Amino acid sequence: QVQLGESGGGLVQAGGSLRLSCAASGRTFISYIMGWFRQAPGKEREFVAGISWTGGRTTYGDSVKGRFTISRDNAKNTVYLQMNSLKPEDTAVYYCAAARKPAIKLADNDYDYWGQGTQVTVSS
Repeated sequence: QVQLGESGGGLVQAGGSLRLSCAASGRTFISYIMGWFRQAPGKEREFVAGISWTGGRTTYGDSVKGRFTISRDNAKNTVYLQMNSLKPEDTAVYYCAAARKPAIKLADNDYDYWGQGTQVTVSS
């Protein structure tokens, strides 16, 4: 079992930055690939970024490439999402997720555990 808790969301102006954190419980954090997803009102949940066990591989959704960076600190059981050059269309609830898989997955139904989400609002 893994429990996830996101933090760091908030209100920011367009062009600004935010850093989301996701703290995980359990001693096997390194065994899980981690992902960030987001869901805006009236829209489907969207893959944002994923990271491999050791952090050596990352994958990004097309809409955030070049602006967002995912990283993890396995000693702290934490995964991060650094979001720069934010746009109003980045407004959504952001979720972190964990999957005991050997490679990064883009589909939300491949993930086993989810956090409660944190709201990110970008004003124009």
